[in-house]
Amino acid sequence: MELASFYGSTQIAVAILIGLGALGTAIGFGILGGRFLEGSARQPEMIPTLQVKMFIVAGLLDAFTAIATAIAVLLLYANPLIGAVQGG
Repeated sequence: MELASFYGSTQIAVAILIGLGALGTAIGFGILGGRFLEGSARQPEMIPTLQVKMFIVAGLLDAFTAIATAIAVLLLYANPLIGAVQGG
């Protein structure tokens, strides 16, 4: 595999990684917010408990996207597989 093809494939993989990570997080936040509103409408006395759990899950959703972005940046700027493509 030549080097230009390797870089092109890496850029496509990074775009998919960041795009699907953002899409998944957006869908997750939409579902999370909707369920929080449903739960708080049904049981207003549970709002503080539901809010704490909502923020914990929101942090986990953001962590997934941050990890995916970090992996994408690693692949773009410090790709550990480049040595195998260059032959050494």
